[in-house]
Amino acid sequence: MRGSFTYQNAIFVLLLGVFTYLYGLDSRFAPKNGDEYPYMHIVRMTADTGAWLPLQSEMDGIKNTKPPLVFWEGIASTSWGSDWTLFALRWPSVVYTGLTALFLFLAVSRFSGRRQTGLLAALVWLSFFATYRYGRPFLTDPPEVFWLSLPFFALLYWGKAAFESKLLFPILAGASLGIALLSKSFAYIVPATFALGLFYWRWREWSIPKVLLRDLYKVLLITVLALGVFALWFVLDPFPEAVWKEFVLGENAGKFQARSSNYLLDLVRGGDSVWMLALTTLANAGLFTFVLISALIQCWRERRFLSLEESLLLLLALAFFIVFSLPSQRSGRYLLPVMPAFAAVIAIFWDRLPIWGFRIALLLQLLLLGALVWVGGNLQLSNFLGQPGIWSYSLWHWVFMGAAIALVLLGIFNRERSKAIALAGCFLCYCALTSGLSPLEGALGRYSQATIQSLVGKDIWVPCDYRAKDEEYRLLLPGAILHGYLAKDAGQIDLLTKNYPLVAVQSAIGVEPALCDSCKIVGKRMEMRARHSDAEIQAILKGQIGEHLFVNEYLITTPTAIALPLVGKDACR
Repeated sequence: MRGSFTYQNAIFVLLLGVFTYLYGLDSRFAPKNGDEYPYMHIVRMTADTGAWLPLQSEMDGIKNTKPPLVFWEGIASTSWGSDWTLFALRWPSVVYTGLTALFLFLAVSRFSGRRQTGLLAALVWLSFFATYRYGRPFLTDPPEVFWLSLPFFALLYWGKAAFESKLLFPILAGASLGIALLSKSFAYIVPATFALGLFYWRWREWSIPKVLLRDLYKVLLITVLALGVFALWFVLDPFPEAVWKEFVLGENAGKFQARSSNYLLDLVRGGDSVWMLALTTLANAGLFTFVLISALIQCWRERRFLSLEESLLLLLALAFFIVFSLPSQRSGRYLLPVMPAFAAVIAIFWDRLPIWGFRIALLLQLLLLGALVWVGGNLQLSNFLGQPGIWSYSLWHWVFMGAAIALVLLGIFNRERSKAIALAGCFLCYCALTSGLSPLEGALGRYSQATIQSLVGKDIWVPCDYRAKDEEYRLLLPGAILHGYLAKDAGQIDLLTKNYPLVAVQSAIGVEPALCDSCKIVGKRMEMRARHSDAEIQAILKGQIGEHLFVNEYLITTPTAIALPLVGKDACR
């Protein structure tokens, strides 16, 4: 039932983890959240004005949707939009994620007395799918998690010196939480200060009089300082009334309105229930979900013997869970700041955890890798593009996939190495996901350079199935002037060519678009489809993958003339 985690294991998994987070960082198909497109849009529009504030957007109701810090970071990392690439936008997120892992390592190493445990905690946190999904794209989550976690890491690292600090720690903690609020939302001050209150209460051995006399003013000072930092947005923005209306009332107060029937019923049933919040919070661990469950079970069994630091980690998670159970909109994403605490719990109990959680993780990894091999082999060997060899992987892809499957199988059958291999297997799966779509990242999924150059400065209509989806096309067609139409009409080639002078249309693989006599194809690439019918899903499961998973996209010039600007709302807005 025991499994050691040696320095050799740690170095191998660390190098694998660093490679995983950097590999495919600029990929359009990287696991992410759709919010990345609106955030990119706000950065680009604001950078075009040459001013930090007010934030700019062409989207109704999505301008002051988040505090300005993350957008300022995007403006800085892209040099005011002059280096407009996904890598330039995303690398600060990876830095924040790396810093969170570093400080988690330092805190756990200090209070556990073992560097292996600290390093294990950092690696387990990086192995969580939610960390990988939200910790790399251009989103608010990486800075939020880092700045919210920092005061709690400090309390775990310095212990008595931080808890007994009368001014220094409260001031630094207030500044840190203030930056977190300026990155995400002022609402996070509630779970953060609640957790700090529980930390101080536990430090005073659950004595309410002691915590009221010695520590209440510290929590109040931290709260005032944090909200003061957040209030700088209102001071610096020339239109504070818009910030109040769109962000405070619309983005935050609106989350307490009943979603379906009424507040109390939504609390206990449906997709926004407290039970779903618990489930999605556990699911943040991804392939390690059952390992996390086994760790929490172990905590319950040993609850009478938990150390101070172990109880503080659990109190942090409990505080955030209680607070985010209150809004009617409940999501495990809101609890991302407590996932480092869960990773630390797993690391602390690592040698005492039963093997079944890791075995389930390995089986899930084997299933995922096997599915990727089946899909990749089908795409490379089938003739779905009309001629062989167009969808082709490098030899290194298949070497990697074979080695990954072999390692996971070793973990399943070798009990002594199961735990370490299960941890490494998470990173291997993420690399396999990125490598599996590598052909689409090359010439197959992009327009030729000649096409891109010929379309600079021209108006092009592109399909949009999400707000600001044209920001993705801005990466594919830099310099073009983009407009959106509804993505559900992308296959209506006759309709589109009659309405737009230069338009991107989509047709099924192997089906050439029927064009008018004066229409001309000026560019072509392949794109992955987002939605499929039940019949198409069944066909994919039967092996007809390429024909239904992808479409060809054509850029077509037509004789249609159109007056700009158009009347009505752009589909991308």
